[in-house]
This record gives sequence, structure tokens and C-alpha cells, in this order.
Amino acid sequence: MLRGLYDWTLSLAARKSAEWWLAFIAFVESSVFLVPADVLYLPMALSRPDRAYRYALVATVASVLGGIAGWFIGHYAYDAVARPILEFYGKYDEFEQLRASAGVGIELIVLMLITSGAAHLPPIKVVTILSGALGVNLLLFIVLAIVARGGRFLFLAWLLRRYGEPIREFIEKRLGLIAGAAAVALILLYILIKYAL
Repeated sequence: MLRGLYDWTLSLAARKSAEWWLAFIAFVESSVFLVPADVLYLPMALSRPDRAYRYALVATVASVLGGIAGWFIGHYAYDAVARPILEFYGKYDEFEQLRASAGVGIELIVLMLITSGAAHLPPIKVVTILSGALGVNLLLFIVLAIVARGGRFLFLAWLLRRYGEPIREFIEKRLGLIAGAAAVALILLYILIKYAL
């Protein structure tokens, strides 16, 4: 099923309505959808490098709006909507462990938004729903989401404009690994500072 969703999302890049699809995928990725908007964003930006920043802006705005929707789902419709979504993706137990942690505070939400923005760790939908379920201040959440998601898409736009097609393989394979390692390092540093010092 995941491969089918991935292929379908990738196929949208060739359509005339690709920009609208990018906005839609970025929106639903932040609240309910499994496939990241990067799958659509990368081929679009590579085929039209002159529009890379425009596409980054579209993806950022839609992603933040989707994040707000995820926040509202977590805050107002946890049992009715959020729980079935998390169970469907196999993230419910992980989510409940995070939610039940006595130490979950704004610092952890900030860290998770950064790591999710950089490396999809954890998936953005988990962070947005968790933020709403924990009652994180909505205005603060929006600012953090703009920085995290905008940073990711604008950085990708810069890489694609500067290096073009040769950077695609690096972005698709190695950048995720590097960003994932950085995200893990940030999480370990947070744990060390919070609990060991």
C-alpha cells in the first residue's frame, strides 16, 4: 500500500495541476497522510528550478495550515479522529508513550518540530496531533511550524537551485540519513541535558 501511495504521489508532479496537488499533499501530510510532500516537491522543483522557491512557499504554507488542522484534531477530536489515524499508521503506542511522559513540555515539542522538519523524525502528523492533545499554545505552535517546515522546504529549494539534478540522489538518499543522524543527536542531547545533568 505504501509503495502505491508513493508512486501515485510522484505521478502528480507531471500534471498541470501539480502546484495544487503539492499544496494538498503538504496539507494532509501534516495531519493525516503518510507520504511526505518532498516526493512531489523534488521532481516539480527539478523540472522548474526557476519556481523552486515558489513551490517551497506553497509547501510551507500548506504544511503549516495542515499542522494547524492536526493541532485541532489533537486538541478537540482526539478520540474520534486522532486515535484512529494514529492506530492506522501504527503510531498510537508511540504517541501514548510521549503523551503520558511526565517530562513532555514545550522544549520537547520544539525539538520534535525541528527534527520532524529536518528528517521526518517523528512524522509531522504525530507532532501536530501531540501538540494539540497537550494544549501547546497555538500561536507558538504556528511560529515553530513555520520555522521548521519553511526551513526544510527553503533549504531544499536552495540546494536544487544551486546544484540542480546532480543533487537529487544526494537529497533522496543521503540527506535523509544525515538529517536523521542529526535529529537523533539532537534528541540524545536533549535527553542528556534534561535527565543526566
